[in-house]
Amino acid sequence: MSARTPVVSADRVYDPARPAAPIGLDTPDWFTWLETATSFSSPLFDPACGSIVGLMTVRKEARQRGGAYWSVYRRCGPSPRRVYLGRSERVTSDRLEGIARALRDERGRGRGRGPGRGPVMS
Repeated sequence: MSARTPVVSADRVYDPARPAAPIGLDTPDWFTWLETATSFSSPLFDPACGSIVGLMTVRKEARQRGGAYWSVYRRCGPSPRRVYLGRSERVTSDRLEGIARALRDERGRGRGRGPGRGPVMS
């Protein structure tokens, strides 16, 4: 992960391109920022041990049918996991936290769903 990758922490995104102004998640500025951003990272916090146990990478990807969609990536053992987020308006703090919880729980169980298959999310 590059030192220049924006990072989500405490319901704010810290973008090195905008060092003086962290952006609150789920605000109009957040959704505006998502339209120009291409990726960011977000921590996987484990309340059982009280610390961050890893990071997930969130990337915007172009689709053949047009438009851009966001996906979450996390390496779980030898296999990468991918979870589809959708368009920018679906990238919310609740959705990111739900995916982080599912990835953390999957990590805790020590088993995956097969190569490249992420946890089932609604």
